[in-house]
Amino acid sequence: MNIRIGNGYDIHRLVGDRPLILGGVNIPHSLGLLGHSDADVLTHAIMDAMLGALSLGDIGHYFPPTDPQWAGADSLVLLNSVHQLIRDQGWQIGNVDSVVVAERPKLKPHIKLMRDKLAGVLQLQPDQIGIKATTNEKLGPVGREEGISAYAVVLLFKD
Repeated sequence: MNIRIGNGYDIHRLVGDRPLILGGVNIPHSLGLLGHSDADVLTHAIMDAMLGALSLGDIGHYFPPTDPQWAGADSLVLLNSVHQLIRDQGWQIGNVDSVVVAERPKLKPHIKLMRDKLAGVLQLQPDQIGIKATTNEKLGPVGREEGISAYAVVLLFKD
């Protein structure tokens, strides 16, 4: 088969004294995401979708949170490594579709820059990257503003 689809999910807790980084973009907000790396849930979900499409495990396998070398890591650098891994196996990305779930802040003003940054790392056109933002309607941990989550689907193809 010359096409594969993978899906990914990530969630991180919101805390003070951390930057809020989504899709490689530092978004002004009073809270940021807690994690071993920069905790960019959008980029993490995309990486897990890419890896899942090829049954290559998840990002924790390649960048374990117990390894000090990944402390504070820029998730776009990690994304580049995962992209190279799938390209080395002869696969290319057809498109990415994703959803970021957050009560606050409003993400719409930042989506174009997120798409541009992700497209640059993945060597795609921005229209090959879908990013939607929604709330959780005040339900669950995301709705209570305890965290932010993201879902992603990636289509891979081989010529």
